[in-house]
Amino acid sequence: MPTTDDASADLPVTGSLVVPASALGWRFSRSSGPGGQGVNTADSRVELSVSPLSLPGLTETQRQRLTQRLAGRLTDGVLTVVASEHRQQLRNRQAARERLAAVLRAALAAPPAARRRTRPTRGSQERRIQAKKQRGDLKKQRRQRD
Repeated sequence: MPTTDDASADLPVTGSLVVPASALGWRFSRSSGPGGQGVNTADSRVELSVSPLSLPGLTETQRQRLTQRLAGRLTDGVLTVVASEHRQQLRNRQAARERLAAVLRAALAAPPAARRRTRPTRGSQERRIQAKKQRGDLKKQRRQRD
């Protein structure tokens, strides 16, 4: 079984969705940041791109969810994540893969069940009214008497 640091390996997202390695696009560059004498010269930046709407194995519902939830992150139908927090390119590649999987997993997640409205209990209603009466009585005591 290939490890997650292998750029040629497929990327598992959910139990039913695996992004094939051929759909992943990698770009490597030098990371930006403050310079100086020998500072950050070894830092690497990794960009991982995928076209999520063209992934095989997606249902029409999942495609609609991806379209809605990733609308602000897609550029020409391509989702790109960037990792540059580590000095080693390998660790940045791992971070980019994990980040991409997390973004896709969150976008594909089913919406939460609608909240069922409930009525306040009789005890909570009585406590609320009692607290209001106590507050009113306190304010009444502060008034000047004529």
